[in-house]
Amino acid sequence: MGGEDWHGHIKWALERRGTSLSQIARDLSVSPSTVTRVSKGLVRSRRVEEAIAAAAAFTPAQLWPAHYSQPAGGDR
Repeated sequence: MGGEDWHGHIKWALERRGTSLSQIARDLSVSPSTVTRVSKGLVRSRRVEEAIAAAAAFTPAQLWPAHYSQPAGGDR
């Protein structure tokens, strides 16, 4: 998302849907800091990325495009 504060957008979207990063952590049985670090793009976890994206009504590729982009030459 081009340098925008996606972590803030994610937290806002989750709040509007009545959930939070902490709730996602509980649902996945992982630490809240793990979910926060994934949300900020500091670490990768496909399972956590998918859970965050689903709860926020985005796709993982919308939130972390660099993680989900096609390999070079994919459309040739």
